[in-house]
Amino acid sequence: MTLDPFYPIFDHADWLRRMLPLGVRLVQLRFKTPEGAAPDEAEIASQVAEARDLCRTHGATLVVNDHWQQAIDAGCDWIHLGQEDLDTADLAAIRRAGLKLGISTHDRAELERALSLNADYIALGPVYPTILKQMKWDPQGPKRVTKWKSLVGDRPLVAIGGMTIERAAIVRAAGADVVSVVTDITLNADPEGRLRDWIAATR
Repeated sequence: MTLDPFYPIFDHADWLRRMLPLGVRLVQLRFKTPEGAAPDEAEIASQVAEARDLCRTHGATLVVNDHWQQAIDAGCDWIHLGQEDLDTADLAAIRRAGLKLGISTHDRAELERALSLNADYIALGPVYPTILKQMKWDPQGPKRVTKWKSLVGDRPLVAIGGMTIERAAIVRAAGADVVSVVTDITLNADPEGRLRDWIAATR
């Protein structure tokens, strides 16, 4: 399986509306419920359906983070699950629906779990220090990327965490097939311009 090497993550379908026309081919919707709030199932379903339609219009592959039931209901093709999400997700239902599965890993035990579940891609992070969220793991570094690639084989390996265009070149040289980026685009003063730079650098 081959995935586009540039994999941005956005937290709202509005971002997809802005960015997909610029040439994004692989994107993740990571729609999160605010801390302390109850999940709004209707809003989650709406976000997933809107992202699905936008990706179909622009010929992009959509990966839905966490919300596996809504992804199944919307007829999506990919779901991404963290290790905690694996504990509660109905993996049999996900596979019956034909969804491909990406899994986050941070240490060897988590990697072994992802491999045992036959993940369609494996993500390693944080490769570099990240401001996206508090992490209990130290930065993995490019050497860990090389080690992970030797273990995952032909599966696409996604590097995430603290990514910049300059670091993307380093981790791809170390073995990553795909580089995932969040804040380097969303917190940039010119997100569209930065996204164009990413596309130019990774293709």
